[in-house]
Amino acid sequence: MDIKQLKYFDALVTAGSFTKAAELLNMAQPALSQSIKRLELELGVILVDRGPNKSSKSLSLTAEGEALHQHAKLIIKKMAQAEAHIKAMANLTKGEVRLAVPGMLGSFYLPSRLMAFRHKYPDLKLSLFEGGTRDTLRMLLQEEVDIAIITAKDLTDEFDSHLLLKEQMVVAVGKHHPLAKCTSVSLEAFFEHELVLFKQGYFHRDWMLKQAEKLGLTAKIAFETNLINLIKQVVSQEYGITSVLEMVIEKHDNICAKPFEPPIYLDLHIAWKKQRPISQADRAFVEFLMQNR
Repeated sequence: MDIKQLKYFDALVTAGSFTKAAELLNMAQPALSQSIKRLELELGVILVDRGPNKSSKSLSLTAEGEALHQHAKLIIKKMAQAEAHIKAMANLTKGEVRLAVPGMLGSFYLPSRLMAFRHKYPDLKLSLFEGGTRDTLRMLLQEEVDIAIITAKDLTDEFDSHLLLKEQMVVAVGKHHPLAKCTSVSLEAFFEHELVLFKQGYFHRDWMLKQAEKLGLTAKIAFETNLINLIKQVVSQEYGITSVLEMVIEKHDNICAKPFEPPIYLDLHIAWKKQRPISQADRAFVEFLMQNR
């Protein structure tokens, strides 16, 4: 039993006779009759009552025929809905982009781009999940999202990706902090001061602690929070210093951004799993970001 046979059967019931149904389907009546007969043979039942007392101009279904027609109508309707849904997704008039991003990008890099994408594709739904770099990687691996922005360090053979941006990591200090007078800051000098860091699971924290370990130093963590604006307030009031992506420090912040010496850059990639092809909506989003980096 296939969808074509069900459509023929539905047309037969709707038209009320083999002759009218064949005309509606633009096919020969014997061909339609043979198709219905094959369907009956496959199912092992009689669908259409062809008894000697039945008029050739009227159609009468058996109980099995009535039951099959109810199922056929539902299947044909669902098939039409599925076809329309997929075509809408292909035409970007329906669909959802599920994206996981690190906190700093979600707050400072993506907002204007998300609004521009939404303006270009108003029928697509955007679902944004923000967290630490470990969270974004986990969500991508567990397929809780379709695409994610992850660090170059997290790329493996199971991902397809594009380099989205290369951003400098800077030391953020208050305007009157001793390091504010420096043109650049070494890692050794950085670790001499009390630090405001993200909690565990964020790349910046993990990276910084590894650098301290390599240098044989102990990081003096004075304050921990994942709230970027709170980190900036603590730094501006000189209760500690931190390291963030350069994009995070804005003109109105009472903070100085100093490069590390030597400079440190972070490569961020937009990635998806190879074994799970991304949708048309996701592909459109990736292409949009690459064109508007």
